[in-house]
Amino acid sequence: MDPDVSDLIDRLGMTPLPVEGTFIVSTYRSEENTASGGPIGTAMIGLYSDDPPSRSLFHRLDFDEVWHFYGGAPLRLVLLHPDGSSEDIVMGTDIRGGHVVQFVIPAGVWQAGELVAGGRWSLFGCTMAPGFTGTCFEGGTISGLLATHPDREPDIRRLGIPDDHSTEMPSGFAR
Repeated sequence: MDPDVSDLIDRLGMTPLPVEGTFIVSTYRSEENTASGGPIGTAMIGLYSDDPPSRSLFHRLDFDEVWHFYGGAPLRLVLLHPDGSSEDIVMGTDIRGGHVVQFVIPAGVWQAGELVAGGRWSLFGCTMAPGFTGTCFEGGTISGLLATHPDREPDIRRLGIPDDHSTEMPSGFAR
């Protein structure tokens, strides 16, 4: 394991996120709840790395998610929109080169993320209001995503959830 990655995982107390695969740590969970029982807001820190491999497999959420870039190598978000369109967002520090340091992924958009090729690690954060619960998450299978976005086949094959794997967070899971 890359010693810098190991140090970040240990210092931040990160663990792998079920289904999706990212190293994460929850940093805020509102004590106040919405009418449906979930938290009003949540925040987490995530880590993509090349050793050990860490990335986000395709998933969509019931609420908007705000991403924040903190440091390391740039990361790439792959977004598959409900209308069949798609886009790539690169988060990093090269603002003049087109990177962004903050980005909102709208509810219902399939999203996946990974290091930009050649990177060792990338540290980022995500905040949500209403907050994250396991019930607002749905994983995206390779066959399902290929049916709606065949033009993104290489990304979907690499970042989609295999059809024989679970696409739901474990019962009671909250990040």
